[in-house]
Amino acid sequence: MNDLEKEIEESRARLDDTIDRIQGRLSVPNLVDEMLGNARRVPALNSTYDSALDAVRRNPVPVLLIAAGVGLLVNRMARDAQRRRTEVSAERVAALNTGTARGYDPDLPTARPARDPLDKTEI
Repeated sequence: MNDLEKEIEESRARLDDTIDRIQGRLSVPNLVDEMLGNARRVPALNSTYDSALDAVRRNPVPVLLIAAGVGLLVNRMARDAQRRRTEVSAERVAALNTGTARGYDPDLPTARPARDPLDKTEI
């Protein structure tokens, strides 16, 4: 039984090591470095990448302001889309479309709807 437990512990240690290596590869800095490395290897993107990186280094504040503006725009678009989905859902509920609050007042007699003179009476 002792050999079996030892094998299990060794297997767990190997598994932990494998998981740690995978997590290291999938970290954000490593993924960014890999993407940038791939961009540098493509000849058509190499000059574009270098010029964009140079522009960011020369003008960090405008780049940050542009990124913040794009972030605000995306946020606003997401909120507007959520609002439109809510409005469409509200249109499907008939009670919400009347524009008046429905309340019950026990002192008022029940009102019957007025009869439409164009309705035909069938006997």
